[in-house]
Amino acid sequence: MNEMKTNPAIKTPTPRLARWRERYGPWAVVTGASDGIGRAFALQLSSMGLNLVLVARRAEALSALAAELQVTQGIDTRVIAADLARTEEVERVLATTRDLDVGLLVAAAGFGTSGSFLDANLDEERHMIDVNCRAVMEMSLHVGQRLARRGRGGLVLMSSLLAFQGTPRAAGYAATKAYVQTLAEALRLELRSLGVDMIACAPGPIRSGFAARANMRMSLAAGPEIVAAATLKSLGHRTTVRPGPLSKLLEYSLAVLPRRGRVRVMSLVMGGMTNHQNDEAKAQTGGPA
Repeated sequence: MNEMKTNPAIKTPTPRLARWRERYGPWAVVTGASDGIGRAFALQLSSMGLNLVLVARRAEALSALAAELQVTQGIDTRVIAADLARTEEVERVLATTRDLDVGLLVAAAGFGTSGSFLDANLDEERHMIDVNCRAVMEMSLHVGQRLARRGRGGLVLMSSLLAFQGTPRAAGYAATKAYVQTLAEALRLELRSLGVDMIACAPGPIRSGFAARANMRMSLAAGPEIVAAATLKSLGHRTTVRPGPLSKLLEYSLAVLPRRGRVRVMSLVMGGMTNHQNDEAKAQTGGPA
């Protein structure tokens, strides 16, 4: 754990921002904060004056971000380097934040895989389920209980464009996001009467390190800052937000199709994102993939 005290001088907030801080502050926990969407959430929340617990595997990247926010935003930070695929690491994050008045959890840690399911690496698929599903469930349960006792707060879970139907060539990843989406939809109703807001963020392609790790090539990708801004704006008002041009396009175009039709369309979309894998396989084998 690395806690940094910073310059407490923060600009006087507008009444609307003051109410936002009162409901979701003074501390927010952001997982996956070292890059991509998680980092974008951290930057925007810090600009709103919330103190941050920054969680990811890479301690060096987290410390650099904390130092940046210390200088530019005048907030307090706490850095926790943890691999959320491990239950004991999730428990350590929860224990390390027990002394803080946490009002918001942004569960942005996660990753994807792509390609033929039968060619998948079993350990990698298990790891993905642990990070994308189990860790999200555990943190939502424990932080949700704290927020319910507090009587106010919010939870942000990362769903996906792929969460709403089976998606060939990203079967395992789509299934993990379907879990997150249905969890968020149910918890929105369960927690609303307790004063806790819940939102699922379901973006399309995003410019981040996600595509490289998942071995996808994406077009029409939105910036992670767009995702964070749209989600925070919608928190407390909507169950699901779908930032990004492709996500919005497919939301409207797929709505009229039966589920099997949506699966076929997403098969074409994902085929375009992973077609290069066939060329890579040919190059490795010297023949047809």
